[in-house]
Amino acid sequence: MPEPLPPPRASGRVLRSVLGLWALALALSAALAAAGARWPTPLAPDGRLVWALVLGPPLLMALWLAASWRLPQDPPGGDRGESGDQAQGLG
Repeated sequence: MPEPLPPPRASGRVLRSVLGLWALALALSAALAAAGARWPTPLAPDGRLVWALVLGPPLLMALWLAASWRLPQDPPGGDRGESGDQAQGLG
């Protein structure tokens, strides 16, 4: 029985970028919480603004992913993994 493969390791560069992004989000969250604690009057919730803030970022992320998504190229020689009698040499 073959030996199991070791788990993939994240490179240091990827780990640093993730930690940097996490620290930025944490700092922004702390700044917003501090600003909210010192706000002079309570804000009246506006339904359109709430929906825009809740749905806007995920929709923008989906659009960005869809725009940058690339499909793999077809293999050379026209063989696209089709199965059949001719592809298997039986015909």
